[in-house]
Amino acid sequence: MLFKRLGAYARLMRLDKPIGSLLLLWPTLWALWIAGEGQPQAYIVLVMITGVFVMRSAGCVINDFADRGFDAHVERTRDRPLATGEVSVREALVLFGSLSLIGFGLVLLLNWLSLVLAFVGLVLAASYPFLKRITGLPQFYLGIAFGWGIPIAFAAHLNTVPLTGWLLLAANIAWAGAYDTFYAMVDRNDDVRIGVKSLATLSGKYDRLVIGACQLLTLIILCLVGYLENLDGYFYLGILGAALVAIWHQYSCRIESRERFFAAFLGNSWFGAMVFGGIMLAYL
Repeated sequence: MLFKRLGAYARLMRLDKPIGSLLLLWPTLWALWIAGEGQPQAYIVLVMITGVFVMRSAGCVINDFADRGFDAHVERTRDRPLATGEVSVREALVLFGSLSLIGFGLVLLLNWLSLVLAFVGLVLAASYPFLKRITGLPQFYLGIAFGWGIPIAFAAHLNTVPLTGWLLLAANIAWAGAYDTFYAMVDRNDDVRIGVKSLATLSGKYDRLVIGACQLLTLIILCLVGYLENLDGYFYLGILGAALVAIWHQYSCRIESRERFFAAFLGNSWFGAMVFGGIMLAYL
């Protein structure tokens, strides 16, 4: 019985689906390496990476709490632990609170500015799931929440957040607009039926055009970051790799299907990895 409960909690935290953690991790690593000029402090890296996995889990729990009335009506989410009643609302809130406390403990190992920014990040993570009821643009808010490790990484190293940090956050917002719209397109028919809003439902037949605009904007902002930080050609080689990933996703989704949209969403981890690879090589 204990292992069954723990398994349900693990699925509620999406420990069986690491893609969300990777989409949080890559922009955090971008920021850590740039803030540390290729040599970030090891303990800061350890704290930030641990925080990524803890707060992603917390975000999943509060997301399912907010969506518990919708998930049972969506094919992809109907088996989630809160939707089926396998985990109670009280258990979910206790789990969210516990994970948030762990995250708070981690950020106490950093400086004061990082702590202040971490509180803002908690508010972003807790409020994001409710935006799908009031706006068709929750993907951009997700980009802020998923990218909030960027200003924290700069604050932890420099005790300030320079222009480069905010530009990286802007790039992440545009990138989330692309990958989370692919994700939302998987559920678009169900979302339209039950009234959940997203960039996928808002863009309609122009979905791939909107995603392409987000992908292009991401790459442009990242190139600006490279210019401001005087990163060499290896960085732009990473950007080229990311651009090829984006082009492949556009091509593969020319034939619309839930499977292709979801594969494109999963494949965005390669986009983030390409950018990080370019940053790492530029500092070697």
